[in-house]
Amino acid sequence: METLSSLLFLLLTVHSVNGLKCYVCASATTNQECNKNLQECQSPLDTCMTTVGTLGGVSAIAKTCSMSKLCTSAAAIASVDSNGNGMQVTCCNGNLCNYSGASSVTLHRWLLVLPLLLISLLFRQHA
Repeated sequence: METLSSLLFLLLTVHSVNGLKCYVCASATTNQECNKNLQECQSPLDTCMTTVGTLGGVSAIAKTCSMSKLCTSAAAIASVDSNGNGMQVTCCNGNLCNYSGASSVTLHRWLLVLPLLLISLLFRQHA
């Protein structure tokens, strides 16, 4: 009975943690600078979010724990103009997956382009 009481006490005192760890920073100019701090995300934060804002060739990087829906929504409305100015938002769900914002942005673009290429190939085969 004492073991059950101890286990119940432990469960009630432990904070809700989902085990996800993300690099975090408020405003850095490089990934190396930003990747000095990491944080274990508290529930319901289940996603690592990276935001890169660029204006006139100067970039600011922010990384944080986020909710998946919030990050996905932010990524959907983020945009960069032809001069490279604007905001890029990437989301990932693995431990310390937001190490490099640049590679995740490239991967994100390929994930958007790949379905279009496959659809194009399918249409060419049926024509």
